[in-house]
Amino acid sequence: MQSFELLSRKFALHFDKAQFPAEPASLYQPNEYFLQLGGKRVRPVLSLMGNELFDEIREDAWDLAAAVELFHNFTLIHDDIMDQAPLRRGMETVHVKYGENTALLAGDVMLVKAYEHLSKIDGAFLRSILQLFNQTAREVCEGQQWDMDFEKMPRVSFGDYLRMIELKTSVLLAASLKMGSILGGAGERNQNLLYEFGRKLGIAFQVQDDYLDAFGDPHKFGKQIGGDILSNKKTFLVIHALETAGTARREELDRLLSGDEERKVEKVLAIFRECGVDEWALEVKNKYLDEALDHLEDIAVLSKRKKPLADLAQFLVQREH
Repeated sequence: MQSFELLSRKFALHFDKAQFPAEPASLYQPNEYFLQLGGKRVRPVLSLMGNELFDEIREDAWDLAAAVELFHNFTLIHDDIMDQAPLRRGMETVHVKYGENTALLAGDVMLVKAYEHLSKIDGAFLRSILQLFNQTAREVCEGQQWDMDFEKMPRVSFGDYLRMIELKTSVLLAASLKMGSILGGAGERNQNLLYEFGRKLGIAFQVQDDYLDAFGDPHKFGKQIGGDILSNKKTFLVIHALETAGTARREELDRLLSGDEERKVEKVLAIFRECGVDEWALEVKNKYLDEALDHLEDIAVLSKRKKPLADLAQFLVQREH
């Protein structure tokens, strides 16, 4: 079983070439620009690792990985428009650089290209993979809608936010692994255990993402610090602060999150720290990481084959960017 780093380099060799035609350049160049920003490429490499956990990597697994990466980038382009985010991976977002209308079309054609790659998968596996891919795509859209709905709601429960995170973030990690395992010939029980590993890992990953948005180093994080606060998002951090703060602090937090005053981020972070939100977030992250690793341990393959996935899980939830 190869390491995440080695498979990342191999995936780059397959993927880092022109994915789109030259013309019209006004449509396709924005996508090439966005793909060249790189990123961690966790999801496509997870699909390769899910395959290799059970068998040698198949040739069509590289097309599955490309489809996953293109789908993920499609969601990012559209998410950035909805969030009005100025930066992605430390660079201008597509809608800022090229305009919103072009960004919408660029994202759409990115999704079309993903399905072109899926069509190259062996027919014996294609139906199962398409079914899971389409289910996941629908769930990611549902998660994004819930995320936007939550911005308008005065209160969001921890359970509701957790479900939104599962849809918006976890299911794609989980499905990437499971689709790879389908190509690897895994049995249904092992497929489902691997999916649960990815689902729990995705929650821990998002807790860390929420944490970094508030408390991360902006030079390492590559995005605007406090972006979730400025967007009035009901993150894990906000929900816990509202549940644990005293009346005065809760009222102040409500006022800050519904307004647009100066030093908004700084003031909200001060309340977070007073409520111990930073320490609590780390505890929650570790809880879901432990549960994910338990699911991985239960998969019926040799432990040494699972080690690269366990190492990756640790890396993803301890990352600083």
